[in-house]
Amino acid sequence: MLHPRLIPARPVTADATDRNRPSNGAGRGIAWMVLATALFATQDTIGKYLTQSYPVPQVIWARFAFHLLFALLMVASHREGSLRSRRPGLQLLRSVFMLVANGLFLFAVRSMALVDASALLFVGPLFVTALSVPLLGERVGPRRWAAVAVGFAGAMVIIRPGPTILQSVAILPVLGAFSFALYQIATRVLSRSDPPLTTLFYTALVGTVVTTAALPWHWQPPDVAGWVLLASLGSMGALSQLALIKAIQSAPLTVVVPFNYLTLVWATTFGYLVFGDLPDSATVLGAVIIAGSGLYVLHRERVRARDDTRQRMG
Repeated sequence: MLHPRLIPARPVTADATDRNRPSNGAGRGIAWMVLATALFATQDTIGKYLTQSYPVPQVIWARFAFHLLFALLMVASHREGSLRSRRPGLQLLRSVFMLVANGLFLFAVRSMALVDASALLFVGPLFVTALSVPLLGERVGPRRWAAVAVGFAGAMVIIRPGPTILQSVAILPVLGAFSFALYQIATRVLSRSDPPLTTLFYTALVGTVVTTAALPWHWQPPDVAGWVLLASLGSMGALSQLALIKAIQSAPLTVVVPFNYLTLVWATTFGYLVFGDLPDSATVLGAVIIAGSGLYVLHRERVRARDDTRQRMG
């Protein structure tokens, strides 16, 4: 899992860069986003498969260690080269949020259906909307608050809470989505001071260092196929990030972000083909509710951006 896929790390508003992009870039942006969602779902599928044979901390280590190799290659290919952060403390905290989110997701999919866990991740954008008020000082109107409430209701449809909800593994993806929302907000703040390559490097480095320290207690020697899958896990994480960046560069966020929800289609397909899992009616209903509320939040962001633009021009 978890990767900055649900909503990009900056607000979904129409800025000058979006408005100046050529209209023919929309098709390319959508194609890149479709590829990104397929890669994300592939990464999640490999992660779930590996947790059936290897300790979760070892799988998390592979997710970050092989991603770190990719980041180092990126650093070597850039002449600017400096990875010094202006806000190293926030970089470390952000990286911990990402590590926690990945860990919670992988512990969840070890025993949950892939599509169930993936659907619950989509409350992440709703957490971002709610947390942007106290943490970023943004204004959220009553309609978007209502959409957030509806989205959380959709999550409850999937979880089906009862007296033992806090003992249920289904709570883990929700907690992971909350940690990921904090990660996204920290990324948004860091985008004002640090270049993306620095942020990418910190994420991979912190995750690798922390999980490497835990490996002596959670290591099972992989066979050749295991090493291939462990390396593929990190590689898919890196490639999915590249595809997401390409999508955002090619088209406005308001065009490509709705296609994030294709992840649920891929997760359903891969979950059935690899594990024989199909979502039940409650999961389908809850996923539709969550997706609908998330798309409505996106719509309200678009309306607000348009109104702000009119006010500036008027």
